[in-house]
Amino acid sequence: MKQIAICPGSFDPITNGHLDIFERASRMFDELIVAVFHNPNKKPLFTMEERVALLAEATGHIPNIRIDSFSGLLNVYVREKNAHVIVRGLRALSDFEYEFQRALLIKKIDPVIETVFMMTSSEYSFVSSSGIKELAKFGGVITGLVPSCVEREIMRRSAQI
Repeated sequence: MKQIAICPGSFDPITNGHLDIFERASRMFDELIVAVFHNPNKKPLFTMEERVALLAEATGHIPNIRIDSFSGLLNVYVREKNAHVIVRGLRALSDFEYEFQRALLIKKIDPVIETVFMMTSSEYSFVSSSGIKELAKFGGVITGLVPSCVEREIMRRSAQI
């Protein structure tokens, strides 16, 4: 049986920390679906379609990754994709507390689904999508913190942030 995992997130924008998690998780599963989630509580810099395209470009070197998007309940999406594992990246203890509560909720409503937590590499532990947008807004350097395709698009839009 093919082992499929889902790595959900808003990815607005994708960072090198995300890419680190994708690369490492892709070695653990037959297929990793990176799923862009529509979060109605956030005002994204990039549209859903743009985020999907940027993810596809940034992960093009990873053969067993598929990029997708969804809205609605994560456990329903996981089931629709015939997956049983959710991969969540963690940077700090505060991420764990939030993600742990979400994982317990999903486990309660769908006991078959497992959540795997992966710590990002220490070199990216301080990098967040919101931090990247703030750096770009004030003219900070984001080189080395995001994939080059993302840096290009953020710099192009930095006046809109």
